[in-house]
Amino acid sequence: MTTSEKNVRTCNKGHTYYKSSDCPTCPTCEQERKPVNGFLSLLSAPARRALENNGITSLQDLSKYSEKEILQFHGMGPASLPKLRSTLKENGLIFRN
Repeated sequence: MTTSEKNVRTCNKGHTYYKSSDCPTCPTCEQERKPVNGFLSLLSAPARRALENNGITSLQDLSKYSEKEILQFHGMGPASLPKLRSTLKENGLIFRN
């Protein structure tokens, strides 16, 4: 197994972090902006950003999409679907067919 060389970076807010990829996301900033409640708080950062980047910030927005469409978003994986499905169901909603 090879290890990638990590480069030191500093975000716009002054946080210093190490990354081996070209991803510009600061882990500290990402943790600070994670919601403390609501359905987005249940998701990993990449899945949450995938929904936010596609304008999905409410369960009503989410219910306008099919599971297949949601899985097409960059950052969204199949592990997030059961959480989303369950939260929709608890609120009387479902994914679009």
